[in-house]
Amino acid sequence: MRPVVNINPDMLIWAIDRAGFDLQELSNKNSNLKKWINGEKKPTVKQLEKFSKTVYLPFGYFFFSEPPLDIIPIPYFRSENVNNRISINVHDTILLMQKRQDWLKDYLTTNEFPILPYVGKYQKSHNSIEIVRDIRKTLDLDKNWASNFKTWEETHSFLIKKIEDIGIIVVFNGFVGDNVCRKIPVDECRGFVLVDKIAPFMFINSSDSKAAQMFTVLHELAHIWTGDSAGFDFRNLQPVNDPIEILCDKVATEFLVPTIELNKYWNNKPNIKSASIYFKVSQIVIARRALDIGKIAKKEFFEFYNAYISKEKDTKSNQSYRSDFYSLKKKRLGLRFAKHVNNAVKTRQLLYRDAYELTGLKGDTFQKFFTDHT
Repeated sequence: MRPVVNINPDMLIWAIDRAGFDLQELSNKNSNLKKWINGEKKPTVKQLEKFSKTVYLPFGYFFFSEPPLDIIPIPYFRSENVNNRISINVHDTILLMQKRQDWLKDYLTTNEFPILPYVGKYQKSHNSIEIVRDIRKTLDLDKNWASNFKTWEETHSFLIKKIEDIGIIVVFNGFVGDNVCRKIPVDECRGFVLVDKIAPFMFINSSDSKAAQMFTVLHELAHIWTGDSAGFDFRNLQPVNDPIEILCDKVATEFLVPTIELNKYWNNKPNIKSASIYFKVSQIVIARRALDIGKIAKKEFFEFYNAYISKEKDTKSNQSYRSDFYSLKKKRLGLRFAKHVNNAVKTRQLLYRDAYELTGLKGDTFQKFFTDHT
């Protein structure tokens, strides 16, 4: 087999670093790697193809004379004092969502679906109360809608359905597609939103605590109303120092726990747990709201937050359960997106081959998913 020629060793080093791997660890698995980098030996086409899959890089990139720029296509907000570099897993997930969104935009436009009037409706407004009011109206929810449910988990499920019903694609995943070896770290990405007038996409990191997911959903929903795509790590449920991020944060908190109602409740019963039960949100959201309106100090909030997250992680690690593949897939695709793909295939507007690529499902698995689970 002929050796590959004119490969810049710097491309190999860049590819390893880009994928977040340690050179020594990879060298232990691939005895030729350091020889390729030092120019002592050249990889064969087959070896380079295998290596390209290891570092999640298209094969052709290795023939570039220098590393290309990996550009994040949306603003990405990171907390202060952290490395602003975005991992390849987050980068590839954003590109995957964009690919699905591009197809869906074309499909919906071709089939004359209307634009969504609420997208970017408050692009020039910073009135969080007014935005909250309009979101509630659009979702057909009154101020006390959550009181109809016994738990905040039920409240969460109901809210997601309401959001999907108005045309927003909601995706829950903690990995790149279905690749469980490519985890998306929570401390780097809690979620992101791709705003579009006809096909907005919302991505929530399902590896995050359920309590934090609820907050992220509302934060991203606010981004759709303000018309700004963005990604964020949202550490400690605190926004970065950016006007739009701060506005979306205010919208999320006010939607979940209105200031006036919390003040009334807290004055009679200043207790996080009981307030959580009353407002049908997690304790962590109540703690955050109590911080916002000056009922607890920052030190008290962070102590509570860290203890709560630690306890939730311990509970999660002690649980033993098997998740149904098809139930997971429904969340990873977004039920609304999956239904559009199914309709497009049935009406011969989408080839099975392309549907397989969009969904990551093939053959009998594809048929079973769309027959029994959508």
